[in-house]
Amino acid sequence: MSENAITRTDTAAPALGRVIALVALAAALIALPFIVRAIGQPALVPLATRALIYAIAAASLNLALGFGGMVSFGHAAFFGIGGYAVGILYRTFVDDALFLGFIPGTDQLLVTLPAAILVAGLFACIIGALSLRTAGVQFIMITLAFAQMLFFLFVSLKAYGGDDGMTIRRRNALFDLNTRDDVTFYFICLAIAALVFLALWRIVGSRFGMVLAGIRQNERRMAAIGIAPYRYKLAAFVISGMGAGLAGALMANYLRFVSPDMLHWTKSGELMIMVILGGVGTLLGPLLGAAVLVILETVLTSWTEHWQLVLGPILLLVVLFTQGGLNGLLTRLGLGRSAP
Repeated sequence: MSENAITRTDTAAPALGRVIALVALAAALIALPFIVRAIGQPALVPLATRALIYAIAAASLNLALGFGGMVSFGHAAFFGIGGYAVGILYRTFVDDALFLGFIPGTDQLLVTLPAAILVAGLFACIIGALSLRTAGVQFIMITLAFAQMLFFLFVSLKAYGGDDGMTIRRRNALFDLNTRDDVTFYFICLAIAALVFLALWRIVGSRFGMVLAGIRQNERRMAAIGIAPYRYKLAAFVISGMGAGLAGALMANYLRFVSPDMLHWTKSGELMIMVILGGVGTLLGPLLGAAVLVILETVLTSWTEHWQLVLGPILLLVVLFTQGGLNGLLTRLGLGRSAP
């Protein structure tokens, strides 16, 4: 057997294992609502929906953090802006008024989701354009400062609930689907999550993604060969913010409630933990990290009110001994894909 044939055989086995794992994961996610109902645990469907929404937000952050090398501590701002876009449009629709005097309200999901993405992307463009003129610790602190400024802005908006938040009486409508049904809304979130991860896969594997990876590894070298790192980093930051805004809009529909807590810096930390737990710079790592963190929080809070004291050491052990998060662990088992 030739050397090329041996190489192809050695690489085909892990690739086949990854394909089988992805198919199994997709099948499990599709079958999950039916399985949990069969075993008498329908409450697990909303839990899975919450994990999917956080996975979208964490994967969006991972584009900036893992693939772009931009440690943003302010992504909760875009997450919260997406949620408030849904809440404000719904409040305007119910009051039969115009937001800012010319924007009509709506309760249609096909309108509120693009609106949330657009507004979050606009804020990400403004914040990124200013923050990316710095790097390192300065970049972290500036993104944190912008997020906290927006947090206090929404706290001061008494017309939209202020510190108490705002209730959304009904989830946004989508065609003739019953979005109030947890299973229906789960499949809506699952379809959107699949599209988001597919889009991120295409972005990372494109020329843009390759340039972004090169900038992360050595920005000066990329600039020396004629590539403008600022433009690529800003584009990645905006795309990342748009994904977080989409997740925030879905979370607002899921909870039927928005509050300034969605913009607090602790939410940014939570999203970052999901990325690190699952595997920085990997495509499916944020999905694994979001699912595990949501499950751990749910289980531990049922045991003790001091659940953070138990969660901390668990996360520390995972990060220290899995060498690349949960995705790194699966990679050594032949089921995952290593980080670049």
